[in-house]
Amino acid sequence: MNVPLTVECPVHFRSRGPGSRQAVPAAAEQPCSVSPPARVPRIARLMALALRFEALIRSGEVADYAELARLGRVSRARITQVMNLLALSPGLQEELLFLSGVERGRDPIHLRQLQPIARLRDWRQQRSAWRQLKRRINRGSGRRERSG
Repeated sequence: MNVPLTVECPVHFRSRGPGSRQAVPAAAEQPCSVSPPARVPRIARLMALALRFEALIRSGEVADYAELARLGRVSRARITQVMNLLALSPGLQEELLFLSGVERGRDPIHLRQLQPIARLRDWRQQRSAWRQLKRRINRGSGRRERSG
């Protein structure tokens, strides 16, 4: 997803005519530093995609997973993996949709880590497994777990 980004900084141009070797103020020589915005985690995008696919199927715009796979040029198995996210409790789905952006490096949570959690039919067990996964991820990255 593209996010509009505005960069503002002074720009100084040098002419090529007489006097072009004049000194430029030090501020003009320093490049503007703009950090790129954090990117949306892939698992959040996949969760949103699963919700969108479900809406397309319910509305009748798309017949089934096989048609989604053909349209998306992916395997039916891949569509099933993505759609399995819908088996997560609504609270976990919401949490995935609103995960913090990734500043740099790899995403901390992957679809393959959520598949076993989605297979659990008891939402309490899902929440417990989710908390354990977050603890493992936070321990591995050196971050402290936030309550919630």
